[in-house]
Amino acid sequence: MKSLSMEIPLSSNKVFNCAILGGGLCCLCLAIQLAQQGIDVILFEKNSYPQHKVCGEYISMESWDFLIRLGVPLHDLNLPEITQLGISSENGFMLNSRLPMGGFGISRYSLDHILCQIARAKGVVVHENCKVLDVENIQESLFEITTSQGKHQAQIVCGSYGKYTPNFAKPSVETPTKHPNYIGVKYHIQTDLVANRIELHNLKDGYCGILKVDNERYCLCYLTKASNLQQSGNDIKAMEHAILCENPFLKKYLTQSTFLFEKPLAISNIYFYPKGTSINGMLMVGDAAGAITPVCGNGMSMAMRASKLLAELLLVYFEGKCTQEALKTQYSRAWASSFNRRIQAGQYIQHLLGKKTSTHLALKTLHYFPAITQKLIGLTHGKAF
Repeated sequence: MKSLSMEIPLSSNKVFNCAILGGGLCCLCLAIQLAQQGIDVILFEKNSYPQHKVCGEYISMESWDFLIRLGVPLHDLNLPEITQLGISSENGFMLNSRLPMGGFGISRYSLDHILCQIARAKGVVVHENCKVLDVENIQESLFEITTSQGKHQAQIVCGSYGKYTPNFAKPSVETPTKHPNYIGVKYHIQTDLVANRIELHNLKDGYCGILKVDNERYCLCYLTKASNLQQSGNDIKAMEHAILCENPFLKKYLTQSTFLFEKPLAISNIYFYPKGTSINGMLMVGDAAGAITPVCGNGMSMAMRASKLLAELLLVYFEGKCTQEALKTQYSRAWASSFNRRIQAGQYIQHLLGKKTSTHLALKTLHYFPAITQKLIGLTHGKAF
């Protein structure tokens, strides 16, 4: 990686043990775990806290104890416990099922803000409104991070910058991807849905999730191929009228709910494929390692589990018990062992969704085989960690 030609001074002579690029869920969890063990951590977030993010905001109960250990006061937040699932087809059929493990709803606005406060209290140096411009491996076990607020140095750099790959982390020659390009759109609404239920509504080339979160709000978040927006003149409302309202359940939510955002929160250029656990000497975590197919099961839980995997291995490294190369190898193996099965399950389930006729037939068939439905749901949830 080439350093930038601009002269940006070194902010201090301190060399941090770990620098984390990005301030989302995964990286905040990673930062807290490291700081709890006395590791010096610096974290860069290009925006400020708190922020709304395009996210389904469902977390399975596998993550409950983990968040409690980090210091998140879940018991005090009066969060809805999700125990029931409904999946609809565009034709108007609804498959109902219980969620064996269950989950809870919490907005990213609330959760990220709480985690940031915990991280700072644990000693993590958090730079908000700070864009990372370049990362250079200047010598063995020493990286220099150039940001809009100065330069910093660290022994290890973890990339947790979400679904977008910054220029300094891209290969010199990019291979064109054959994976479809998706967009995500999110609202907070007030609507009529029981608090213990999450619903997934199928639409052309995608699906929409609705559930209750904190502060008496509901999250409505959907994913579809970017080509559908383009065919609607890049007008989100026009696309919703033409595509989402084909599903009668979605039409009800879109026309009879109170929308709490002035405008929809949207993200584009989403690709779902593994990207690798390390690049240019940096360790990738969260969506930076590969955006996970949403239907493979609560991506927020998977992000947190990935942070725990990496934190445990980094602690071994900082104790001097392994080299950086061994660290990268062990992390790659641990990531594959933890997530490959769930990713494959998600890809399989995704083939059943987003297609009008096949989805309708699949849901009607599963209605008569509840044991198979429970098995599929189980494949999308991991064990408590």
